[in-house]
Amino acid sequence: MSATPEQHPWHVVAGTLADAGCDLVVGLPSDEPGLMDAARTTPGLRVLGVRDQRAGACAAIGHAAVSGRPAVLAVNSGPSFANALTGLLEASSLGAPVIVVTTRVPALGIGRGGFQHTDQAAMARPLTKWDFLVEDPRQLTWALRRAVHLAVNGGPGVVLVEIADEVLRAPAPERRPAPPVRRLRFAADTEEVRRAARLLTGARLPVVVAGGGCKPAGAGPAVRRLAELLAAPLFTTAAGRGLVDEEHPLACGLVGLYTTPPADRLLREADVVLAIGSRLEETARMGWDGLEDKTLIHVDVDPAVFHTAAEPEVALLGDAALVAGQLADAVVAEAPAVTAVGAARRADTAAVRAGMRARHSAADGPDLTVPTALRLLQESVTRGATLVQENGLHDMWGYHHPVVSVGDGARVITPGEQTMVGFGLPAAVGAALADRTRRTVLVCGDGAFEMGLAALPTATELNLGLTVLVLDNRGYGWPRFVRAEEGAPDTLTRFTAPAHTDAAVRALGGLTARCTTPAELAAALDDAAKAHTEGRTTVITVPVRDDDVPVGVRRVFDAGPAAGAAA
Repeated sequence: MSATPEQHPWHVVAGTLADAGCDLVVGLPSDEPGLMDAARTTPGLRVLGVRDQRAGACAAIGHAAVSGRPAVLAVNSGPSFANALTGLLEASSLGAPVIVVTTRVPALGIGRGGFQHTDQAAMARPLTKWDFLVEDPRQLTWALRRAVHLAVNGGPGVVLVEIADEVLRAPAPERRPAPPVRRLRFAADTEEVRRAARLLTGARLPVVVAGGGCKPAGAGPAVRRLAELLAAPLFTTAAGRGLVDEEHPLACGLVGLYTTPPADRLLREADVVLAIGSRLEETARMGWDGLEDKTLIHVDVDPAVFHTAAEPEVALLGDAALVAGQLADAVVAEAPAVTAVGAARRADTAAVRAGMRARHSAADGPDLTVPTALRLLQESVTRGATLVQENGLHDMWGYHHPVVSVGDGARVITPGEQTMVGFGLPAAVGAALADRTRRTVLVCGDGAFEMGLAALPTATELNLGLTVLVLDNRGYGWPRFVRAEEGAPDTLTRFTAPAHTDAAVRALGGLTARCTTPAELAAALDDAAKAHTEGRTTVITVPVRDDDVPVGVRRVFDAGPAAGAAA
């Protein structure tokens, strides 16, 4: 006899996840009542219904990034699971704490053509920290709590729990309320910290690079203090952005592909690099001449990060905030807080910051360029907004400080090293749902917006009031740019059919505008602010020129393939 709804194992699953610290379940409804249905009646859980599992995975990423809590993606065996994999690929790349809960078909159907049977664990294993098949009801609570633990501890990431059909049709196991799963924090070896501090205080030009791993640790204040003690230029990766206020006197924007000249000189001339909470992926290393010859001090909670992109002189295993604090204390013990060398470094960094701003101001003319559009957007939504980005050619301008300058209270959500197209809109939905008190804005290209359009009805249903700036080059800008560099045909990169996105936005009660001058964009942004208070989506399209290429992209390509691929 099947279990009654009140006794169903799905209620145990939902309650266990809520107890463990999850607050959102994303997915599509299954044929029979499942996890989403149980979550709707479970205190502490919210349910986000989406139109597409791929979008659901991206929404989970956006929600986790803003809420700081793990998110749950509910899927089923077969196409439902397979469709989520692209979003999970991005979640794995970003180190987003996402718990995937899925079903497994009845055992009697395995190997005999069971409907929608697929080897889910094998498909997902390259992306997951752990996967487990629950085949006995007594394993259910243990497996879920362990999944949450692994999702948030060490290097955060994706975990997979499959629940066999037989378990879901058996009597529900007893669930006893349990405390939230705690994020474990640990400090680095004291002697190694001292050794790193001696290298930093003895450096001619130390540079600090803070990555996305600093965010779950809340390491912003500790990293800022350490940089101040060292008088060291402070960079972030794309994932680390928002950790420190980019108007801080030592802040020099992003590292690698997104570095704005003349800040690249500081990276080039640095002799000691302190990387905290970053895997130093390829994008962070692009255009960074001589990184492999510098002394690297690497801090991370995951020992597998070390010796991956570069071999560190000192590897410090520990929580980013705790280790940054240890290093700051050790630096104080090694050297006085204010020195002539430090003052000279501060002055040099100030000159670099002035040069970055002057370069940007000189390019800010009467035409509606991408940098001008981004400046107007930020003036409208403020430096404390939630900024969601894609990684197309023109919207990469938004990664460049001071074209966009974010405060330490901002939330910045970007794709990881996989840079899936269509990430932005569903990620913005999850982010806005996590925090309705601030504006959530998305900057993307027209191709990416079309690919993420399945998330638009969800944004409407939830009255999230998103503001979307679409930089329209009528096609795919990045392959077009690369083909132009190689003298190759670009016909396939160009859209010829009329755009349908504005009609979809208006059909759902949203606002649209197409702007070709700064005045038109300023007016559209005023309308967007009003629409936000009404919970309506606004999509503003700005046509862009093919030659309006971000400075970091141009810098890397002008340096030639060898420099762009430097590790």
